[in-house]
Amino acid sequence: MNIKTLVTSLVIGASLFGATTTMAQADERITLGRTILLEVGNHAAKIPLLVCRKANAIKVKAERDLRIEHMVIKFRNGETKRINFYRDLKKGQETKWRPFAYQRCVKNIEVYGNSEGTRAGLKVYGNQK
Repeated sequence: MNIKTLVTSLVIGASLFGATTTMAQADERITLGRTILLEVGNHAAKIPLLVCRKANAIKVKAERDLRIEHMVIKFRNGETKRINFYRDLKKGQETKWRPFAYQRCVKNIEVYGNSEGTRAGLKVYGNQK
């Protein structure tokens, strides 16, 4: 009987440990999407999200040299927020976190800017807390 209770308690303890580590990982940044900016970009580079992703701040990381003008974020309730950047980013460089007033559900992102070469990729991150 003691061995059965010991094994049962170890299994329950291990499953609880797995649940707590999953909850701790929820505080990290998530990738909302990736897109490519072209050399001459009068049009938005769109990142449609199939599932609403909750975030309370947003950040951009350049995969190549680019100039980011601004970003328009659409939320689940239909509201939009424009975030101005107006800066050059080198390869691997990130912007600072741009916080929302509270945690929002992001549905669509439009990025406006130009690449230094023919095209430049970028990643958009969201912060969950």
